[in-house]
Amino acid sequence: MTKHDIDGYVGKRLKQRRTIMGLSQESVAKAVGITFQQVQKYEKGSNAMNARRLYEFARFMNVPVAYFFEGIDQNITVHNVVSGFAETPAAQFDHDNKASDRESLEMMKSFKRIKEPVVRKRLADLLRAVADNKTLVD
Repeated sequence: MTKHDIDGYVGKRLKQRRTIMGLSQESVAKAVGITFQQVQKYEKGSNAMNARRLYEFARFMNVPVAYFFEGIDQNITVHNVVSGFAETPAAQFDHDNKASDRESLEMMKSFKRIKEPVVRKRLADLLRAVADNKTLVD
């Protein structure tokens, strides 16, 4: 596990949370007192965040600091003693499904905009049934 792996993962989680919340890079940057270009660099993992900055993002986005590290062991590249570096199956899966990740985020944002609780519940039931390959019953 390299420094870049960790910075990239934390950046990905930052972008994911920002997207779920429906925020622009500019609005997040303004809230924590930096430029949107710096947010871009954090999200890409090209710049590392210090602890204070990570804390500011967590506070603004209403998540614990640990949110940015959740699942890190399953999703970053790990050192393979024999062949150098190899991806974990989860990391490879994640890499192969970038479009799927984007679609999931867009669906979650759309779902949050549904105001009717009954409609939200029925839609959630439908998605679970389709994902589980089950038939719907009233």
